[in-house]
Amino acid sequence: MVAGLGCALPLLLGLFSGHPGFLWATVGAFQAAKANPLHRFGMLRMLLLIFLGASSAGLGFWAAPHPLISLGLFAFYGLLLAWLQRYGSEAGKLGIGLAICLCLGQGQYGIADFNNPQAIAVLFALGGLWVTLLAFGLRGLHGLRMWPYMPRLLSIVRTLHRRARRTPIRQWRLHALTYLIACSAAGLLVNLAELPRGYWLTLAVFTTLQMDMHNSLLRAIQASLGILAAATALIYMGHSLADPPLMVMIMLPMIMLSRAFQANHYGLFVLQTTLCFLLLAETLANDWHLPEIRLINAALGVGLSLLVIVAMHLLAKGLARLGKRRSAEAPA
Repeated sequence: MVAGLGCALPLLLGLFSGHPGFLWATVGAFQAAKANPLHRFGMLRMLLLIFLGASSAGLGFWAAPHPLISLGLFAFYGLLLAWLQRYGSEAGKLGIGLAICLCLGQGQYGIADFNNPQAIAVLFALGGLWVTLLAFGLRGLHGLRMWPYMPRLLSIVRTLHRRARRTPIRQWRLHALTYLIACSAAGLLVNLAELPRGYWLTLAVFTTLQMDMHNSLLRAIQASLGILAAATALIYMGHSLADPPLMVMIMLPMIMLSRAFQANHYGLFVLQTTLCFLLLAETLANDWHLPEIRLINAALGVGLSLLVIVAMHLLAKGLARLGKRRSAEAPA
């Protein structure tokens, strides 16, 4: 209910006023609603999601007209996501949310006359704070403290360090290199080609890449085909409806259902969250008569990520063969 009410207000205001700024308030509301306010550290996580998400969206919009800045920013977020994934699925979920906000910020550049990164970040934060207000009311109804006791930072660091040691450092380095190449190439391609609604490409890259995709090419191909099929179905639905009021009526129950049945598995969570963000970003769009733009961008993103995964898979095999050869040639 908090997620539904939080996204309903900015969506309806954007529908009646036609101002593109309410899009960012809606995205900020959904970003904040991903945290559970009834958990012990739910409010702390909610404010963290709002602040970091607003910064990511503003940075993406600011870097959109600059090729080198876009390349560096997407490379940084790719490494950040790979680093967070070492510390477990919850940290990875935080990272993918920030990456999605960055992609939306860059992809929305030039679509409307709203070209102020600072205003975008502020509207994003206002939408998130509206959800925070509803979350405080929910905590009050349950008789919980408005602000829980703060955790011990040292204990959190120790727990995260133990979790990170489970992943072999060589495997993580290869994974980080995959993210670095694919994400930076995606950000640069959207900028240089001046692709409209380029977040369909960059989000396809972030969604396709997973921690262990380079270990199995078959699994990578299956994931790529699944993501492309989901994007095609989403594009077909939007093209068939092509009516913002009807899209809003369909989107609000979907947000509530998505939040009520939020996936625990990391891969399913990424796909579920990405589709919801895409629907929110496209709900008030007036160019659904051009579905081929979105489909081409999604296909390019899936193809780029699959190409990088295959290259990293061959590199890993080559390094493994070289290591075996050296160990065989070494004197006993």
